[in-house]
Amino acid sequence: MKDKTKLVAIGRPHGRPHHPVNQPVERASTILFPTYDDFLDGAKNITYGRLGTSTHRVLQDAVTALEGGYETRLASSGLQACIAALLAFVEAGDHVLMTDAAYDPTRKFCEHFLKRFGVETTFYDPLLSKDEIAGLMKDNTKVIFAETPGSLTFEVQDIPALAAVAQDRSAKLVVDNTWSAGVYLKPIAHGAHVSLQAATKYLVGHSDCLLGTITSADEHTAQKIYYALLQLGSNVSADDAYLALRGMRSLSTRLVQHEENALALAKWLAKRPEIERVIHPAFKSCPGHQFWKRDFTGSTGLFSVVMKPVPLPALKVFFNAFNLFGMGFSWGGFESLALHVHPEKNRTATVWNEEGPTVRFHAGLEDIDDLKIDLERAFRAMDAAMK
Repeated sequence: MKDKTKLVAIGRPHGRPHHPVNQPVERASTILFPTYDDFLDGAKNITYGRLGTSTHRVLQDAVTALEGGYETRLASSGLQACIAALLAFVEAGDHVLMTDAAYDPTRKFCEHFLKRFGVETTFYDPLLSKDEIAGLMKDNTKVIFAETPGSLTFEVQDIPALAAVAQDRSAKLVVDNTWSAGVYLKPIAHGAHVSLQAATKYLVGHSDCLLGTITSADEHTAQKIYYALLQLGSNVSADDAYLALRGMRSLSTRLVQHEENALALAKWLAKRPEIERVIHPAFKSCPGHQFWKRDFTGSTGLFSVVMKPVPLPALKVFFNAFNLFGMGFSWGGFESLALHVHPEKNRTATVWNEEGPTVRFHAGLEDIDDLKIDLERAFRAMDAAMK
């Protein structure tokens, strides 16, 4: 089946003479077994609420089908998905290669938590070649972690090259695939061992719950992920799993509009005198664009711009003038967002030395003309504040 069909058909309660369209929410902590033999066979089925109910299972099945993997497990947030995917494969004395453009909380987990337990992290330039990445590998390197594109500066990584290095050195390649929503990029098909998402973003799609997904490429990897989440005491509510599955039903339609609006805004912003450059993976000027063109089948709603230097008071006026664009740290919902971000604070392997502020936009589902009017109003207010 095509992805559009999978998103509609997978994980629905077919097979009964009478059934609802949607999988019902099944909330439970204790699971009862009618016979002792059922109890002995429980490990093959649902045994305890924390390990998931039928509501969780159908969501896992839907994400597995979308990502093209062996098995999916759920985490309570995108960050916990990143954390579990690291802890599953490392122990004291091991080494991790982490992209320098990583989601900041993932970075801090490596810099602080993993370091406390004797796991070393080397941050690498996300645009390094296969040979350069291979040169950073150590005998104890267990994980190469990629995020493509980076969620602030949008470097697109060469996933097949990273997968080849990981395979050669018996390491695991873990890819944060949130930007593509599992629709426009299939990391597992390109050799990744794990593809994870902050399902909070596009899968949920309505900015009303937190969730992470971790899809494994094979049984051995899946077992490691399962035990990591089990030992972390991870738990996802059935209601949140239901919201994510419901969100996935409209994912393909929503992504089309996110893509269309983002490309229109990016092209419009590129012509503005206040903008130094636009950073969008579909633009030839974006770092790693050649990998986006080769490996991705589309783009989503998140991109950044570098503005020309502007005094902070005028920048505040710019943001305060918005009626439609909200200031918020997440993205992937139906609403448009704009956020002043600071890549320069979170780099060690690379340098971010742009003179003007970096602003990350998420193009929502509003009418594109209204979004342009909102931006035009903000630019006028900023320009007036500088006179």
